[in-house]
Amino acid sequence: MRLWHQSTGTPLGSSLRHEQGEAAPLLLIHGMGSASTAWKLITPALSEELTVIAIDLPGHGNTPLPKDQAMDPHSLALLVKAELDELGVTRVHVAGNSLGGWIALELAAQFPDLVASVVALAPAGLWLKPSHRRQKRGDFARYLATSTHRIAPYLMQYQWARRIGFGVVSPLWRELPLETCIDAAIAYGTSDGYYPAWDGMLGRRFDKAIPSSLPVAVVFGEHDNTLPAKHSQERSLLPTHCEWIRIPQAGHAPMWDHPDLVVQIILRTVNLA
Repeated sequence: MRLWHQSTGTPLGSSLRHEQGEAAPLLLIHGMGSASTAWKLITPALSEELTVIAIDLPGHGNTPLPKDQAMDPHSLALLVKAELDELGVTRVHVAGNSLGGWIALELAAQFPDLVASVVALAPAGLWLKPSHRRQKRGDFARYLATSTHRIAPYLMQYQWARRIGFGVVSPLWRELPLETCIDAAIAYGTSDGYYPAWDGMLGRRFDKAIPSSLPVAVVFGEHDNTLPAKHSQERSLLPTHCEWIRIPQAGHAPMWDHPDLVVQIILRTVNLA
């Protein structure tokens, strides 16, 4: 699994040991069908305060999908933990979006000595009744992405293409930077782990305990059409000490719609640890 220094864009080496006086590490975990490139809008500001690391999950970005890799959130959390152990990371702040938010919550529940704080942006898994089959609209979106990702740099220059690709994801799709749209289209169209990750969430939800001493912020956009409040934002599944934040004029990727605000939320949560 590939991990990246987000300040330099280079792969991490075999060691990332946090020494006293150095910036604390922050791990960013993307969502299903996405990649580490999803964090570009917030990493420059975060890198001023933290050592920012971003991960490409199996079958996403630059990480291949092993045939025997389990893709449910619990197994992915175990995989992330093993990668951090190999790098010598013993304490880390974590932020994740969608599936990545669920993985971040799993890490906090399973490894509270490792995780210093969590910010879950539109996390999956907060539903009372888990789904047992994929949604057909997701299949159509996936088909479009796999068919057009090679010409994404050309297509994303047109407003109609951005509306098709991002109108459901963001209420501010007209204002998204071109690079953000291109990166997202390529990541979505090339993610071999998309369906395995989707299948890994079927029949499951997040409902584990997280110690009250571990700061947790859960953030949803008020216009999240991917995980709507009606059935996918069940607050009762979270520990009572979690901070619950709703952002107006934001969709399923709040770090795109309001990057400065998301940076503030992450840094505030980090400082509570």
